[in-house]
Amino acid sequence: MTPNELSDFHWAMQIIGDLDAGLIVVDHEYKVCAWNSFMQSYSGITADKILGKVLFDVVPDLPEAWLRRKINTSFKLNSRGFSCWEDRPYLFKFKNFSPISNSLAEMRQNVTFSPLTSVNGEVSHVSLIINDVTDIAKNKIHLIDSNEKLSNLSRTDGLTQLFNRRYWENCLQNEYERCQLSGSTSTVVIFDIDHFKRVNDTYGHTVGDQVIRHTADELRKASRASDICGRYGGEEFTVILPDTCASQALYFTERLRKKIEKSVVSCEGHNVKYTMSLGICELSPNQTSYMNWLEHADKALYFSKENGRNRSTVFELSLIQ
Repeated sequence: MTPNELSDFHWAMQIIGDLDAGLIVVDHEYKVCAWNSFMQSYSGITADKILGKVLFDVVPDLPEAWLRRKINTSFKLNSRGFSCWEDRPYLFKFKNFSPISNSLAEMRQNVTFSPLTSVNGEVSHVSLIINDVTDIAKNKIHLIDSNEKLSNLSRTDGLTQLFNRRYWENCLQNEYERCQLSGSTSTVVIFDIDHFKRVNDTYGHTVGDQVIRHTADELRKASRASDICGRYGGEEFTVILPDTCASQALYFTERLRKKIEKSVVSCEGHNVKYTMSLGICELSPNQTSYMNWLEHADKALYFSKENGRNRSTVFELSLIQ
């Protein structure tokens, strides 16, 4: 090697050593031929402990089968490969020391696989560049979380944490269309708290709000994961019961009604007992739109209120004739 070539080689080794990224070079047998200072610092494995040795023998917690495939692809196709942190959070389990991203315990990494050719043009080695993208990952995760929270706020009622009216009506429309296409059975329930104005006038709005929250909690407990519960407005609540007929819905409403009837809401020194009235409508050819479906459930609710309250009524055509 000439003095100029030796100087160039020395400079190249300094550049590789000072890279703010991990650099590994392996041969066909996965033996490590280069292991820069970044890799030494984060792995705790010095170059003398790994150079000339099979990577997987020294670093046993790597995803060996996956990594072998990625390296072999670069060898066979003489093409670059890439692994993104969003698909595989990290290749090497390095601790994250970034103060900006301290909520992520491990460093997030993008990895580039590059074939290295010898003087005869054949691929003799593959390099792996490991880039620390923890801050980028943190920002993206934060953005996703923020968007999810905003989405939840836009569809959730603040007092009860049930779906708000607008979002619940969208769900009702989707359920109506699903049933029209599939022929599935589904039932809507609408109910409200009996004499709720009297509760507010007697005990105040703070107690009234607690009664509404209590109703929402009992509704959540009585519902299945597939049921879609909403606060329709004021003291009025709505539920979509997918794959449920009217008789099954009646069992659901009566169980909920009796639970409410027996409960006592304690707030600001007051013990409040209350009841509710419910209307039920199973989807049938009699409902010509999703709002018509809800209107028929509301007719059944109106019948319950006009006939003593604290009861459930299943919609029949006679209620609108």
